[in-house]
Amino acid sequence: MKRRNFIINSAASGTLALISGILYAGKQVKGKDSTISAGDFDLSEVTIHQLQDGMKTGKYTSVALVELYLKRIKELDKEGPSVNSVIQLNPDVLEQAAKLDQERKSGNNRGAMHGIPVLLKDNIATADKMVTSAGSLALANSIAPKDAFIVSRLRDSGAVILGKTNLSEWANFRSNRSSSGWSGRGGQTHNPYVLDRSPCGSSSGSAVAVSANFCTVAVGTETDGSIVCPSSTNGIVGIKPTLGLVSRSGIIPISHSQDTAGPMARTVTDAAILLGVLAGIDPTDSITAENKSRLNIDYTRFLDVNGLKGARIGVARNFFGFHEKVDLLMEMALEEMKKHGVILVDPANIDYTKECGLAEDDVLHYEFKAGLNNYLSSLPNGFPIRSLEQIIDFNKQHADTELRFFGQEVMIDSEKKGPLSDQAYVDALANLRKYSRDLGIDATMKKYNLDAVVAPTGGPAWTIDMINGDRYLGGSSTSAACAGYPSITVPCGFIEGLPVGISFFGKAWSEPQLISYAYAYEQITKHRKVPEFISSLKDFHV
Repeated sequence: MKRRNFIINSAASGTLALISGILYAGKQVKGKDSTISAGDFDLSEVTIHQLQDGMKTGKYTSVALVELYLKRIKELDKEGPSVNSVIQLNPDVLEQAAKLDQERKSGNNRGAMHGIPVLLKDNIATADKMVTSAGSLALANSIAPKDAFIVSRLRDSGAVILGKTNLSEWANFRSNRSSSGWSGRGGQTHNPYVLDRSPCGSSSGSAVAVSANFCTVAVGTETDGSIVCPSSTNGIVGIKPTLGLVSRSGIIPISHSQDTAGPMARTVTDAAILLGVLAGIDPTDSITAENKSRLNIDYTRFLDVNGLKGARIGVARNFFGFHEKVDLLMEMALEEMKKHGVILVDPANIDYTKECGLAEDDVLHYEFKAGLNNYLSSLPNGFPIRSLEQIIDFNKQHADTELRFFGQEVMIDSEKKGPLSDQAYVDALANLRKYSRDLGIDATMKKYNLDAVVAPTGGPAWTIDMINGDRYLGGSSTSAACAGYPSITVPCGFIEGLPVGISFFGKAWSEPQLISYAYAYEQITKHRKVPEFISSLKDFHV
């Protein structure tokens, strides 16, 4: 999603009166061009635990799961409605699944992820036959020299790497007028609920693939909003972890101060399982050393249906007001939480959000240049692209494809920045931490003695527009993203068939509490609905 104009500084009041058409209300939604439902699939909405039970009894094998997902991807991702979420399939996936099936037969079960198919965002390095390109044509032939640390963690856990997902090119750090889910290499990804609507981004393909049941779980990355926004608009759960819980090594960077990978799943339970695998100390990423006391955490221990009872949760009203029907869904969510024992502190606004956003803009431009140059320099000898400057030149030389719809002004502005020793960068980073942490989330939570903060993740998906770009109305990702603090988004309802999420966020390392709150809310409300691949809202009816 766009990393500018995030902050919507207006308050709103909600009403609990139902508005016609705002919710699915459990009814089937059909379009005249839609004949396929996510429900018409043997593995529709299946969970990790269900798959493990099936493999234990012999109902499934990992090979069979992979074959079913590959068939569905062929039918619905590249043919049929064509949401275009998968940019590349792993040519060795069946062989890898067969080896894991054999391990299981030999009595070696590596754990909850053994044999489970996973998709990865295409900015996460894999040392195999797949390309790691960030969706760019400049890196369309780039084979990573080694797995990202989190990929090694996944392989060690027994996960099957099914393939890679499309994304907003360069994780949406290229143009101020881009279309989320578009990349030069992968084309445009579509929202599976309504196909002419945006999937948000930048982890667009990961969110769509999970929502459309092309995999069990997927991995996305976030700098600011890139996990939580696509999770919200595609009706799934997304966790943006505390900076340092998950290694950054081997992930094409934007900002070492904010970048993190995280799980995307249809349930909080599956997201918690995947988070436990991704987290770990990486000797090549020093920030993960802060994890030492948090190693080997089983996040499923915090899945408590009564987890909301007694929690003091602040309502960040300064993130409301950008859409009246989003406000309505939020009021309904708050009422549900109160019924289940939450102590709401309302309002509990987070201050200095505008100042935070301004500092963020400077920090990201500096760190993108430094981080990307470092990543490109690590590619194998002989690879022709070694710097951001060369990326910019490549795009100019291939303007008919890469610059057809929008430009690269963000990259150009980043290239103009100096080294990270510049005082302008040092000051911007200090301000970012001050406004997002000391005067932001930390100050709000201390002032009101809060366990967490809640706000709308974002609005319903907008129409894809390759000429004018995204029409992003508002959301709440920036405070937690700038602070490097965790946030979790969970489905909280629908607006004319389009999903909307609610975010729980808080202090650093508060994943256990946030998972507990998100799980309890999920179990109370059960808003997740399978997408119907409707061609356009003109075909929508309840």
